[in-house]
Amino acid sequence: MSSSLAAVIPEPVAERDRARRLGLYGLLAHWDEVRGQEWLPRLLEIEDAERRRRSLERRIRSARIGAFKPMADFDWEWPKKIHRPTIEELFTLQFVQEGANVVLLGPNGVGKSMIARNLAYQALLRGYTARFTAASDMLTDLAAQPTSGALARRLRRYCNPMLLCVDEVGYLSYDNRYADLLFEVVTRRYEQRSIVLTSNRGPDEWLATFADPVRAQSAIDRFTSMAYDLQIEGESYRG
Repeated sequence: MSSSLAAVIPEPVAERDRARRLGLYGLLAHWDEVRGQEWLPRLLEIEDAERRRRSLERRIRSARIGAFKPMADFDWEWPKKIHRPTIEELFTLQFVQEGANVVLLGPNGVGKSMIARNLAYQALLRGYTARFTAASDMLTDLAAQPTSGALARRLRRYCNPMLLCVDEVGYLSYDNRYADLLFEVVTRRYEQRSIVLTSNRGPDEWLATFADPVRAQSAIDRFTSMAYDLQIEGESYRG
């Protein structure tokens, strides 16, 4: 048997397995009629692509990224200070594989949230799970859970994704309960799942926003022990 013929023989098996994976049970029920048809590979390709597209749309909605501009629209000349090579390296998502964290620091309107949203989107494109949230929304959501069981279930929303982007850390003051919840999220994700934080204050200033600085310091220490610290300086794009 020629090598070219041997390569052709397994193809119908691969096509049938693909149809089974796609759940095309009507097609499978009439497989003897459709196998070998010229249109079959193209049909399977179209169905596979559509499933992937719908899956990505669902994961984007679930990630709560919201509307955002792509990094292709980022004006690298606008900030007075920004380390472009490091930010571009982040988009390889090596830090996600390492379970490392990222801190994006800078004044309002310099593109921190835009970068964070794009990192979450890139993670989804690469098959990772991701979630984007404002710090105040996450902590308010967790604090509102009426029972320990409800809290445990809700914590999974923020602890399970491979990448969690937390926007606007340190913008508001947080009570003891919020400090405990932040510590819980950071601890559960520690060295396993990455967090991207954006803030207009450095980690040393975050303590002032928490009523329990000791508890907050523990969370900050764990978060920053494996973190890329990126500073962006400049005027606001928003004018």
